[in-house]
Amino acid sequence: MTITRLPSLFETDPLALDEPLRNLMRPWRWSSLPEAPQMKMDVSEAEGVYTVKAEIPGVRKEDIHVELDGAKVTISAEVKKDHDEKREGRVVRSERSYGYASRTFTLGHEVERAKAEAKYADGVLTLTLPKAASSRVEPLVVR
Repeated sequence: MTITRLPSLFETDPLALDEPLRNLMRPWRWSSLPEAPQMKMDVSEAEGVYTVKAEIPGVRKEDIHVELDGAKVTISAEVKKDHDEKREGRVVRSERSYGYASRTFTLGHEVERAKAEAKYADGVLTLTLPKAASSRVEPLVVR
C-alpha cells in the first residue's frame, strides 16, 4: 500500500490559500491495484495488404491467439504466472504483470485468410493480412 501525504495548511504560503485544495481535485491513482496488460500496435496499409505490428513482450508464442472474421481481427495473449517459481525470502516489490490482454479492431477490407501470416519475434507479433480479392476497391469506368 502506498501512503500519499496530503499538503498541510501550515507548510504552505499563507497567502496561497488555494494551494492545499489544488491537489484534492487531481485523479487518485491507487498504485496497489494491478494494471491490466496493455497491447500497443501499429496498423499500416499498402497496395492489397495490411500489416499489423503488436507489442506483446514476455509472452510465449503458444499463448498468443489471432482470430480473423472477415474484416475483424482479434489478437489475444495470456501471460501466465509460474506457480513453480521458488523464491528465497520475502517479496519486497513485484512489478511483473500477469493476466490476459485482447485487442479487436476492424479493417477497411476483408482479409484473405488462406494467405494471412503471423510471425512473433523479439516481443513483436507481425501480421501480414492480404485483402480479399472481392473486397479490393477498383474504380468503375464511367462510359
